[in-house]
Amino acid sequence: MSEQRIIGESPAWVEALDQVSQLAPINRAALVLGERGTGKELVAERLHYLSPRWDQAFIKVNCATYTDGLLESELFGYEPGAFTGATRLHRGHFERADGGTLFLDELGTLPNRVQEKVLRIIEYGEFERLGGQQAIAVDVRIVAATNADLKAMADNHVFRHDLLDRLAFDVINLPSLRQRTEDIRLLCEHFAVRMGHELGWEVFPGFSANAMRQLHQYHWPGNVRELKNVVERSVYRWGNPEEAIGQVIIDPFTTNTQSSEVVAELAQAIAENAELPNFSEATDKFATQLLQRALEENQFHQGKAAESLGLTYHQFRGLYRKHDLANLSASDQ
Repeated sequence: MSEQRIIGESPAWVEALDQVSQLAPINRAALVLGERGTGKELVAERLHYLSPRWDQAFIKVNCATYTDGLLESELFGYEPGAFTGATRLHRGHFERADGGTLFLDELGTLPNRVQEKVLRIIEYGEFERLGGQQAIAVDVRIVAATNADLKAMADNHVFRHDLLDRLAFDVINLPSLRQRTEDIRLLCEHFAVRMGHELGWEVFPGFSANAMRQLHQYHWPGNVRELKNVVERSVYRWGNPEEAIGQVIIDPFTTNTQSSEVVAELAQAIAENAELPNFSEATDKFATQLLQRALEENQFHQGKAAESLGLTYHQFRGLYRKHDLANLSASDQ
């Protein structure tokens, strides 16, 4: 089973898991819907391992990663000579999953020809390999997942209505992270502890109040998958197991513009002065002004000031002490 744990105790998440437990022993196809990163694959695994098929194969297929022709050959297999390069018998995923569960992720990308064959397996329990003429019987439970609007696709004749009807014996709608904010702290601590262990930390120091506030206020379009990446990145960047994580790196692609603005201001001041200043004095003055500005623009919150400058909290504290800025801070984190 996947190394990832199913974590959460919010009402929306518990309700979804209760539905999974109720559906798991029923030998019917199931459809799992949810935004990207909500845990559709984890739920599919849970459906399998709580079912009577738990000791048989659980095979995962991401339909979006294959071209139409390759997907068909991978799902149903092929006979020697079925196409150029087919020199041997190849058993597809449906054969390999016989007696178990086949998880079809990104279901909305299934081409129409494949949809027709999947429907035949659900209705009659048989199919033919590419290039074959003999019907092969299989007993496979199909669990499918997507974030696409299958009903709209069916109305637009992009997805077969009859296949959707058969797959949707029951539909599990997974809540987004925005709908289960009570679970954010649990998830953050779980991912952070694992990352800390990977980094060799003996103890995880926790998150500062500001960091946890940032994590709760963000809208999480990538849901739990994005949260995991943000937490792991923030722990790694923080690099100090002795202090609570004070800086959350949500977007690693952003660059700090505040420093460049202050540099431009200083360069202009130097350009207007015919006499060059002492280098050490000028750089100390610049650093002091930069730190002061960061503090003022972040209401003297040192964690936020550090983040705005692209510094870790530990680095900021060192500069804060070096330039004797304690009298400027209205509050210490």
